[in-house]
Amino acid sequence: MCRILNGPTFLFLGSLSAIGVQLSLATNVTSNNPRVLILGGGVADGIDNFVVVDAHTEFGGRMRSREFGGKVIELGPNWIQGTQEGNGPANPIFLLSEKHKIKTQFNDWFGSITTFDNTGAVDYLNTFNKAVDKYEDLTIYAGSRVARQQIDTTARIGYSLIGAKDQNAHSLASEYYQFDWEYAQTPEQSSLIASSWSNNFTYDTDEGGFSDDNRMSIDQNGFKSLIQKEAAEFLKPQQMMLNATVKNIAYSSTGVKVTLLDGRIIQGDYALCTFSVGVLQNDDVQFQPVLPDWKQEGIQSIAMATYTKIFFKFPKKFWFDTEMALYADPERGRYPVWQSLDHINFFPGSGIVFVTVTGDYSERIEALPDSQVKSEVLGVLQSMWHSDPLFRGSYSNWSPSFTNPYHDNLRANIDRLYFAGEATSIKYFGFLHGAYFEGLNIATTMIKCIKGGSCADLKHETEVQNSVPFKAQ
Repeated sequence: MCRILNGPTFLFLGSLSAIGVQLSLATNVTSNNPRVLILGGGVADGIDNFVVVDAHTEFGGRMRSREFGGKVIELGPNWIQGTQEGNGPANPIFLLSEKHKIKTQFNDWFGSITTFDNTGAVDYLNTFNKAVDKYEDLTIYAGSRVARQQIDTTARIGYSLIGAKDQNAHSLASEYYQFDWEYAQTPEQSSLIASSWSNNFTYDTDEGGFSDDNRMSIDQNGFKSLIQKEAAEFLKPQQMMLNATVKNIAYSSTGVKVTLLDGRIIQGDYALCTFSVGVLQNDDVQFQPVLPDWKQEGIQSIAMATYTKIFFKFPKKFWFDTEMALYADPERGRYPVWQSLDHINFFPGSGIVFVTVTGDYSERIEALPDSQVKSEVLGVLQSMWHSDPLFRGSYSNWSPSFTNPYHDNLRANIDRLYFAGEATSIKYFGFLHGAYFEGLNIATTMIKCIKGGSCADLKHETEVQNSVPFKAQ
């Protein structure tokens, strides 16, 4: 949803930091080449006989951009998180950006930052750097719990158990920068183990991660052009169908029937569903029969977090000279993370700066009436992501008490209906590359099934039980 507000020129955007795939389908094939319906565009690979049907007018899923203040800025995913170190493993999104010459710039999140609080510019970089170290300690502690086969808990409890208990505004803002800004939810709302895995498998080369670099897209064709250029190499015109929305999916052991919002019906032998977990949680698409309890429990066990960027355009720059700034408000999470695009590394002379809010505060901002948005964030243009029925949030985050069976159930197929997306990635949930890897993995599984003629269901648990039963004394 977009609204124009009267006032100074700037943009209010709810956005995504990880790719999810949008709505798509596949073509008719002969009986020797079964018809596969792919319900979600964006980043997927491995099946070459399909028609992509997207609810939007162009490919890209949650990768969305628009012109603002004379520059193309990103409403959704903005960064390649983790690139490649030496000859080590490479982030596939980084490789695609290199292949298609997407213009990106190293974004110095930790070395180019100015700190503020409600009194003005205040140097609390020592506190900030301690928060960096505490987060690293948190991930190490989470790994030790896995090694000892201990249960999951909240990241907040994890912080407390390593002695990170500071509650002053500077410490909480610094913690927010490390944690909430990445996961779009608080430590109280997040899994200790899953959040640490997600970090380590992306950034920590000792754990098989790519690197600790973050490259920001400043390509004036938009970050989404990475997908569009890759798709142009193999998609034929007849394989693309835009402005289409899936309303109903009927599935069985013999095939799948999809009904679009406009009433059209498309039949298939198999289907790959790549809707965001937020769409699945809100019943925006109806399934026939209703998804089994174990599948619904898996879907509801992971959160769809919200991440909102608010862009400002001014005639002249008057703010900090670093790339980043951190504001410590007495209220944790109130407009904390700022980034200047009017910087020599990005768009010098643009007069553009943006601030990010996440989680509950993000949802609060998106629900405000025009007058309050205007007074709080000087907004003229809003794009609401939390309430967008095509996404229902920004990206996924595992809640406390995360267990592998919940992940298995979220990922598992039902008959000939398969599921994929960033949320189904155990190692890279919430990341752009998580969606890419899952598209490859599930598509490969489907190809083996189709070519082999015998399909084994992906692992799931009908009931997720405690290893030690509860006892009422």
